[in-house]
Amino acid sequence: MITSTRSLLIFIVLVVIFVTALQPITDPDFWWHLKTGEYIIQNHAIPHADVFSSTRLGSEWITHEWLSEVVMYGVFRVAGFAGLMVVFALLITASFCVVYLRFRSRVGHSFVAAFALLLGAASTTLVWGVRPQIFTLLLASIFLYVLDNYYRNEFGKAIWLLVPLMVLWVNLHAGWVLGLALIVLTLCGLLLDALLGTESRDTLRKRVPGLFGVLIACGAAIVVNPSGTRMYSYPFQTVAATTFMRYVEEWKSPDFHQPHFQAVLILLLGTFFFLAISKERERPGRLLLLLATSFAMLRFGRNIPFFSLVATPLFAEHLWGWVKEQPWSTRLTASAESETGKRSIPQIVINSLIVVAALSLCGLAARQAAKKQSSTEEQNFPKAAVDYMQAHRLPQPIFNDYAWGGYLIWRLYPDYPVFIDGRADVFGEKLVEQFIEVHDAKPRWRELLQQFGTQTVLVERDSAIASLLTNDGRWQKVFEDKQAVVFVLKISP
Repeated sequence: MITSTRSLLIFIVLVVIFVTALQPITDPDFWWHLKTGEYIIQNHAIPHADVFSSTRLGSEWITHEWLSEVVMYGVFRVAGFAGLMVVFALLITASFCVVYLRFRSRVGHSFVAAFALLLGAASTTLVWGVRPQIFTLLLASIFLYVLDNYYRNEFGKAIWLLVPLMVLWVNLHAGWVLGLALIVLTLCGLLLDALLGTESRDTLRKRVPGLFGVLIACGAAIVVNPSGTRMYSYPFQTVAATTFMRYVEEWKSPDFHQPHFQAVLILLLGTFFFLAISKERERPGRLLLLLATSFAMLRFGRNIPFFSLVATPLFAEHLWGWVKEQPWSTRLTASAESETGKRSIPQIVINSLIVVAALSLCGLAARQAAKKQSSTEEQNFPKAAVDYMQAHRLPQPIFNDYAWGGYLIWRLYPDYPVFIDGRADVFGEKLVEQFIEVHDAKPRWRELLQQFGTQTVLVERDSAIASLLTNDGRWQKVFEDKQAVVFVLKISP
């Protein structure tokens, strides 16, 4: 039962996070993840070669998110789109609940704690959704919680829980690299503390061996996956692909001129500001972790959630440290202390009613999000165009938009292999570049379509290639709506 004002306010913040995360599915990659889960369950096998495309059929496919995909399809089969939205909204909410647990005892007022938690969550909304990356968000928050406690010499044996969690992580998402990085940074932080005199050498000798042992064990646990030792090189192979960095939005640096990056900017500047003016000296090891995740976030936008997981507790703690020093803070600290007193029956009743109302709001939000899924699908994906293709059995191979490949896999596999989809690691840089040449109507577009034997083209209505094909006598426009256009080759080259 929630009886204190602090617990109630944090509960409301978590409800806000949950409700905000309950959105219709718009992630283009969701669809091929869902189809992969279906494929694995139906065939009782994890694919190691591409089965969805005509351009890379049979080539190596590291299905590193297979467990996430099985979970996604399993939930979908039982509870549909609504179930998926609720489950992933709960995962996001749980991630920030763990973040709160990391600074709860060091921030003395619920307003400060709630504000910091909301800001930290708001900075990550860009990556929210029904996607395997959310498992990495949750596991990273748990890793940080366990490592933070170990760093403070609390719950020492719990550090070994990271090993089974790593086995789970490596089968859910390639973000497992972050888990190893967090352990390494914690080790370096302990060493830095000892070097700068903020930690005794005796404490260092007690904690470093155990942490080093966990690092070795977690590193060894990575092989417990369907791809075995191949998983060691896979994440670095993806990061080294420069084409993806140029064209995939999440791999670019965050553009702080965009409204959806403003919360990240506030969290970044606010954290360093309150660290600078705080009278409480922060441990060098924690600053090292903050600097490392700040650099990673500024380099690649997809690292924003991990920066938020690290920065939010620091922001909350040092904001509270500054608040306590202000003359007007007496009332805040007094109200925080009064929360520990005996609860009156009216207050308990009011809090209980608020909890019931909040839970009812969650249920209503889930129903509304589920109702919007169909219209969202029509607005973001070529639903009508795919219906037309199925009804008229248009010829193949097809050329399709990159962002629509996953949706075509979900709707058309195995009848129509796609040209390309969101599995950029499967297609490689050369094919991605060739797709861009055709899609943007660069000089070799006609040659490339002929090279791939393309018979049907499904692209966005306002794309450059659509404009050229409209005026090309060898192609016939057979379908068009507000977002998609379909062309069929009339004369074989």
